[in-house]
Amino acid sequence: MSPSAAYKRVLLKISGEVLAGEQGFGLDARMIHYIASEVAEVAAMGVEVAIVIGGGNIFRGIDAANGGMERASADYMGMLATMLNALALQSALEKLGAVTRVQSAIDMRQLAEGYIRRRAIRHLEKKRVVIFAAGTGNPYFSTDTAAALRAMEIGAEVILKGTKVSGIYDDDPMKNPKAVKFDRLPFLTVIDKRLKVMDSTAISLCMDHNLPIIVFNVKEKGNIKRIVQGEKLGTLVKDEVGQA
Repeated sequence: MSPSAAYKRVLLKISGEVLAGEQGFGLDARMIHYIASEVAEVAAMGVEVAIVIGGGNIFRGIDAANGGMERASADYMGMLATMLNALALQSALEKLGAVTRVQSAIDMRQLAEGYIRRRAIRHLEKKRVVIFAAGTGNPYFSTDTAAALRAMEIGAEVILKGTKVSGIYDDDPMKNPKAVKFDRLPFLTVIDKRLKVMDSTAISLCMDHNLPIIVFNVKEKGNIKRIVQGEKLGTLVKDEVGQA
């Protein structure tokens, strides 16, 4: 690992919407290449990188359920969407020379390895970028929850939540130019104020194990590298030492 890196192992959470780019739906090849280049640069530093990707750019299970589809079936369809995104990102990373593995929480042997915690850790130790697909493999759980769960299972030091804005605000900064950005927040404040960072299940998991989350603008070039080098960017969600 590069001596300039502040973290040895990180988990990057990216929403499917980010991969849609400006088109708003589907896969934007330029955005996929951009994300891959950002990740490859960090992996080349020797930082162990795992990734969880959403599928909202292709299919959102909860939206389909709200429209009348049976919830479990809709969520499974959303998990399949995450696999499409994972394979697209894997291809882009490998074109840049990064060694990758996709692990799926649902058995898809022709496409990816099944998720095995010890195997995932071994891949990371060998400096392979590991992409976790299909969420937790269970309906009713978001990919945010999958990110929190996988991060704890593999011993990640931090979750990097890549978004379209530069952190957590008291209001939607895309709609309210006077929205105030927070530099740091404790987990309970995020839950109590219902700040839209990750869903409450994911936040609770991170709070129980005091696993820090950094929310940042993934669309700003070099931000992932700056964070793993220890630069303070975005919003840090973490309890103070000794805080209940």
